[in-house]
Amino acid sequence: MNDLATPKVGFVSLGCPKALTDSELILTQLSAEGYTTSKTFAGADLVIVNTCGFIDDAVKESLDTIGEALAENGKVIVTGCLGAKQAEGGENLVRSIHPKVLAVTGPHATQEVMDAVHAALPKPHDPFLDLVPAAGIKLTPKHYAYLKISEGCNHRCSFCIIPSMRGDLVSRPVGDVLKEARALFEGGVKELLVVSQDTSAYGVDTKYRMGFFDGKPVKTRMLDLVRELGELAKPYGAWVRLHYVYPYPHVDELLPLMAEGLVLPYLDVPFQHSHPEVLKRMKRPASGEKNLDRLQAWRAACPELVVRSTFIAGFPGETEAEFQHLLDFVQEAGIDRAGCFAYSPVTGATANELPGALPDAVREERRARFMAVAEKVSTERLARRVGQELQVLIDSAPAMGKKGGVGRSFADAPEIDGTVRLLPPQKASKQLKVGEFTRARVVAAEGHDLVAMPV
Repeated sequence: MNDLATPKVGFVSLGCPKALTDSELILTQLSAEGYTTSKTFAGADLVIVNTCGFIDDAVKESLDTIGEALAENGKVIVTGCLGAKQAEGGENLVRSIHPKVLAVTGPHATQEVMDAVHAALPKPHDPFLDLVPAAGIKLTPKHYAYLKISEGCNHRCSFCIIPSMRGDLVSRPVGDVLKEARALFEGGVKELLVVSQDTSAYGVDTKYRMGFFDGKPVKTRMLDLVRELGELAKPYGAWVRLHYVYPYPHVDELLPLMAEGLVLPYLDVPFQHSHPEVLKRMKRPASGEKNLDRLQAWRAACPELVVRSTFIAGFPGETEAEFQHLLDFVQEAGIDRAGCFAYSPVTGATANELPGALPDAVREERRARFMAVAEKVSTERLARRVGQELQVLIDSAPAMGKKGGVGRSFADAPEIDGTVRLLPPQKASKQLKVGEFTRARVVAAEGHDLVAMPV
């Protein structure tokens, strides 16, 4: 144990924002029980690695990190999606490769992780929860935070194994979600990023059960939750941003809330493809034609709407005509921000059994062609913002912004979209502070980013 006799736990968090919120829950519990935590292996009494197991590169990164932790520290607890994955022989994948780990759990397993920690490193004292901020320990900067509203997914997309690792949809009680959101706003959060595996399906598993918040009834339903989040954010001047929104018909009801400014006019919609036949092979819940119609209706209801999405190129059986359909869709739909993966087989995914697997070179070539088209669309849409005045949330500002800074507009989610490069203010009295908003006039568009002058 370290010299100060306070048990120290090293922590590594890999993967998506949903995994990050799992890490935050574990870190909050560790701190509540008196453990100290660090991002390094050195000097730690044991190490926890929260893993990702979705695609091959993520699996390799997770396994390599576990190996490094074992080599440098020796005592390692593994949690997260990779912990739920089986090897070809049916045994646990992590244990088959790294048999010396202390314990392995799947995702969203805070108590199981804490049980393993207690077994290897007894807690130093009884918990005093008042020593921990009401919003818990966060791994993001102080001014933005992820809010997970549900776990798991009811879809069985042929390329995805997340339900086998995280289970079916389980919605958090609406009162608990809203309490956490209020605590985050009270703690200084200026941007709340709502995440889940399927945000649009919130409450389906509970049949939209009636919950309560501050003594008033609130339905466990996406529209009701988003409206309440927007009202909570209003006194703090904070943003609410929605991620992983499937294009179901009831999403239409959100657009008036965006048009009136209650939540950001931004939707992260994982379309994955546009051609009906490819979507059918993917076992996705919507067809390409309906998606295009729905997007046009959304933009009619809220002209400021920004849409980001992810797509897969080179899915098994994808013809050149089907791929061209996807390129046409991205242009016609005007997708503001798009990411694309070349299809990669994932162990356990049913898509592996589909006929018509494409050569690696074809998949990569299509991904490159897709990104060239998507970047052209994105650049053209960004150019329209030149001359506009935007509200910008400041992420960095050396010397109080005297040399300028970097921030984001409503159109930019952290780490996945572009940024707004802020020029040095012309007024000597003007200061830029991290975590605060400033108004700025856009003077140029550069690639995926904007350049703006604070006003």
